[in-house]
Formats: sequence, structure tokens, C-alpha cells
Amino acid sequence: MQLEVTRDLVFPAIKKYGNRQAVIADGMTWSYRELHDAALTVADLLLDSGIGPGDTVAIMLENSAEYLIADLAIIAIGAAKVPINLMLSDAETSFILSDSGAGVVLTTAARQQSLSDLNEDGTGPKAIVVEASDDKQFVVTSKDIDSSRPSPANCLPAVQADGLALIMYTGGTTGQPKGVVHLQRGVVENLLSHVIETEITSDDHLLLSSPLPHSAGVLALTALLQGATVEIMRQFDLNTTLAKVDRSEVTYLFMVPTMINRLLDAVDERIDFNPGSLKTILYGASPISEERLRQGLRIFGPVFMQLYGQTEAPNFLTRLRRHDHDIDKFPERLRSCGQSVLMAAVRTVREDGTDCDPNEIGEVIGSSPYVMDRYWNRPDATAETLREGWLHTGDLGYLDADGYLYLVDRKKDMIITGGLNVYASEVEQALSTLDEVREVAVVGTPHPDWGEAVTAYVVPATAATTPEDVIRASRDILSSYKRPKYVHFTESLPTTAVGKINKKKLRHEHCDPR
Repeated sequence: MQLEVTRDLVFPAIKKYGNRQAVIADGMTWSYRELHDAALTVADLLLDSGIGPGDTVAIMLENSAEYLIADLAIIAIGAAKVPINLMLSDAETSFILSDSGAGVVLTTAARQQSLSDLNEDGTGPKAIVVEASDDKQFVVTSKDIDSSRPSPANCLPAVQADGLALIMYTGGTTGQPKGVVHLQRGVVENLLSHVIETEITSDDHLLLSSPLPHSAGVLALTALLQGATVEIMRQFDLNTTLAKVDRSEVTYLFMVPTMINRLLDAVDERIDFNPGSLKTILYGASPISEERLRQGLRIFGPVFMQLYGQTEAPNFLTRLRRHDHDIDKFPERLRSCGQSVLMAAVRTVREDGTDCDPNEIGEVIGSSPYVMDRYWNRPDATAETLREGWLHTGDLGYLDADGYLYLVDRKKDMIITGGLNVYASEVEQALSTLDEVREVAVVGTPHPDWGEAVTAYVVPATAATTPEDVIRASRDILSSYKRPKYVHFTESLPTTAVGKINKKKLRHEHCDPR
């Protein structure tokens, strides 16, 4: 059997698990059978609204069982999902809806009015409101189902392998967000890669609290393919997460480093904390300091696994496995994001496109069956990013002799001060080792003499710490041109909708050094 359409992979899997526990959300538990039937009910709504294979359908739903049901419904009819993070501004949401040409938005009654406000001229997408009642029936307020139509299970349309499956928008940190297009066959390959690399099994209980429109949503589908249980939290809640881990209710966590840092701060001094049945903490999306990883390994043991990918190659270009997180055997690998995964190849290249030598810094490029097809309506950006079959990531890094990838910065985050290159991530790693620093982010800010100044935004470790203390301490660990010229204290570092440190905001809000 040739699997090239997402539906042909996903639906046989969820159908065979029957009455197994599939999803826990908002105090309700859904079996695989209930999830399957609910998805076909929403698929029927979409078909009855004129949506077919390749048509774009937006999802604007909180983290919930309904989100996964909406996702599965879109997969069932071969439409193209446009996931929208609810933390985006109205302007960003309006742009994505318009740019993608979404004909329908699957949403809640509470958000229907805000969508109407964005659609004042009446040319935008139609809202279909689907909410599960206590008995897991759907309250549909936008229209009635045509009961004369055949059951959706008997009339699902044909779907092509090269049809649209997903348009996922980038964060827009350098302008308007770009729609990243993935085709049906690419999503199939990507899900299979997730099954291999995440090592989720039917025995796992996966807890997700980061936004489902991003990596967490793919991990949820991966778990469902494997017959695992997916528990969904509306948002990250530290105390609830700790309690679930302490009571051995979960085996698998997916977290961005910001969440891990909060978790470590909360349990570091607790002698009664029990990691219990937790076997995996999968992390990614942004760098984590070596010091924090060491702390995590001491508390939780060898449960950490790192992913590295992009919206253009979702989640897995490389993986740092659990056994790579070995402080005694491979201490240097705590700074790495691992080796290329089974279904991807990774290189580092110079400006002229030639391969870098081991340990030489260049741009990271990747190739995989699930690299994006193109940017939506952006041929120039597509040509710049996809060259000769390789995805140019915009990340700078190096490969060691064993093929482990070490990221040093985003191209746009590299600081040029006095004509010298400074990698912000290197400075961050160094500063994070200081007793004075709890969290740190480093950016380049305009300077009249140096061009750019190395500027650190720091969450101090104690109330008594001063910026001067941090600058003074940095003299022992950083070369003179890499030391921060300015240190600004903040109660917390701003984050994007997916939990990454928002360096664009830091640059915009920086204090003028002159």
C-alpha cells in the first residue's frame, strides 16, 4: 500500500483503537471511536459548506479536544488546514485569513463576533461554530446539517498526493508572515518521521500545554497514530503540570525551554518531588542553556530529548537523543541539537555554497521529503529559501566530526560590533552560567561608534544584583568585544506566540545607549 494522502494514514489508525482512551481535555475524556465519529460529523459540515480537497480552512480554537476534531475533519476531506494561534493580533489574524483565502473558519461561539468584526466588508471566510456539549454532541450555530446527505464516511472525496494539506504561517519577525505550504504526501512523510523520532508508544500519556497550531498539534497527531493518550491543557500551568508528574499521571512532556526553566525553578529545592513515570521531556523551539540542562538531568534523570526543525521542515531535521544527554561521556553535546534524523540530511555551507569543514561555521541547510513545497504566493522568497533541493534555514552553525549540529545563531541575530562577529547565543550561554543571572537574552542595538553594541536583557537571580555586577562578572568568561556593553534588567523576557524569546520586541524597546 502506498501512503501519500494524510487521511489514508490517520483514519485507519484512529479507527482501529476503538474504545481506547484518546484525548483528555476540559474535564472530559474521549475514546478513539468518539474522536473518529466527531471528526466525520465536522467533516460533513465542511462538505455541506462547499469545502473540498485543497480548499483552505482556518482553525481558530483554544487548546481543546475540538481543535483535534477540527484538524481530523479537515484531514478527512483533504482540505488544507490554516492553523491560527489565538495569541496573534487582530491585524496578523486578518492578514492570514485574507492571504490564505480561507473559505471557512472553524471556531467557537465566543470568537464568532471577533471574526465578524474582522470581516466588516463581508468578503471574508464563513464561521462554522463547533462546540462539544457535555455528552460530546456538537452545538452547531452557523447552519443545519443536511440530513438527507449520505454519511460522510461513505462519500469522502478523492484526494491527490500533490494536493494542498497545510499552510502554516511563520512568525513574521521580519515583516508580514509567510504562508509555508505543505502537500499531502509531505505531511504523510512528516508524520511518519515523528513516529520514528519521538518514540511515542501506545503506553504513553502525553501532556500538551503549548499552542496546538504549532509543534504540539503535530505531536498530538503522532500520539494518536500510536494509540497513546493525549491530555490537553488550555495553557501551561506550572502547578498542575508538577502535580501530574508527581502523581505519575503522565509519561511524556513537550515543552519549550521557558517552561522547563519554570519547572526546574519550582522543583529544585523540593526533596519530596518524584519524577515518577516520566520517561521523556521533548524540547525545542529555542535554545536552552547548558546549565539548565545539567540541572534538569540531575532532577529528572536521562529523560531529555531535543528536536530541531522549522515551519519549513516541521520539527525534525536533527534530534539529540536521550543517551546523548550524558554529562560524563559527552558533556559537549549538551550544546548540540543532535544528528540529522533518519528522513533528513543536514549540511553547513559557506556563502559560496561549498560545504564547510568540520567545526567551521556556516549556514545550516536541510533536505527531506517533508521540506515545504513553497511559500504561498511568494515566489521570490521561495527561490531564496529553496535552492537546488536544499532548504536554507537562515541558521548559523557547525557540524562536528561525528555529525552533531551546533547552532550558534540566526543570521539576522548575529551582532557585528566594531567589524567583529558576535554570536548572541554564545554570549547567552556564557552569561547563563553566572550566579547573578537567572535568564538572559542578548541582542545587538545601534551604537554610534561600534555600529552595534552587545546588549543583554537579564532577569536577575537576586534583588541585590545590579547590572554592573553582571558586566563585571562577564569579564572573566567573555572576550572584551563579546562582553555586553549594556545590561538591562527585566522581570521577565517577552516571548512570541510559540514561546520563543521575542528578540524583535527587545530590539524595538531597547534603551538608546547614546
